[in-house]
Amino acid sequence: MKTILNADLHCHSTVSDGTLTPEDLAQRAFNNGVELWSLTDHDEVGGQKRAAAAARALGMHYLTGTEISVTFLEQTVHIVGLGFDPDHPGLIEGLRQTRNGREQRAREMAEGLAKVGIHSAFEGALKFVGNPDLVSRTHFARFLVESGVCKETHEVFRKYLTEGKPGFVPHRWARLKDALHWIHQAGGIAVIAHPARYKFSANEEFALFTEFKGHGGQAVEVITGSHTVAEFVTYTATAKEFGLAASRGSDFHSPDESHTELGSLPYLPGELTPVWELLTHRIQ
Repeated sequence: MKTILNADLHCHSTVSDGTLTPEDLAQRAFNNGVELWSLTDHDEVGGQKRAAAAARALGMHYLTGTEISVTFLEQTVHIVGLGFDPDHPGLIEGLRQTRNGREQRAREMAEGLAKVGIHSAFEGALKFVGNPDLVSRTHFARFLVESGVCKETHEVFRKYLTEGKPGFVPHRWARLKDALHWIHQAGGIAVIAHPARYKFSANEEFALFTEFKGHGGQAVEVITGSHTVAEFVTYTATAKEFGLAASRGSDFHSPDESHTELGSLPYLPGELTPVWELLTHRIQ
């Protein structure tokens, strides 16, 4: 497969916290010129067969994907897995373990919101959940927008769902080494998702990349929907420093909420190794 191509290897469907089905996402990606696509639902592979079949029907190349939540230095970090066997028992069990505890966390979030006068938030959030095991802050945000508490989801996060705000409840996710183990044993490659989003100091970020590489991590998202042009440059240098391949993905969730459209990102810098070059045997 060619080095420079329109690959979108990070997006979400109704199987986790997106608003489009895997089939509708595949069509949207294809319509936007995506040549290689991956559906990367949070801690879940339930949409993989549907996504692969839809991509195949459109003549679009596909890589299996998921986005695993991990806790590193008391922060949530996301690790994208690409090109794995979605039926691997070890991966399926690891993701099941990671999903555990989401409902209790959601109920605690609703309790916090009730204390500031926002009632029935748990029940409201459930209306937006395609998969009840994966109720998340995004579903609460959609409920608060529907209820008129805020005008859009980014405002909800800023006012209610980040650290120090009434609806924020921390959750301890998988360990970094475990997430990478699940991906690798299923034959896939691990990718650090949108690294600029994490509020790490320079030393903490170095520790993240060092441990990631030490556990066999092979790639980082350089071009992604939440990175600025300056951050494209920063993480191009980081990929070179740590000898990592580069990935590209919009992190698209919804036509109404996402600032970056599927397939609309700049191409990967030519001096980097695209992650798909390491996965040619896994591309469908």
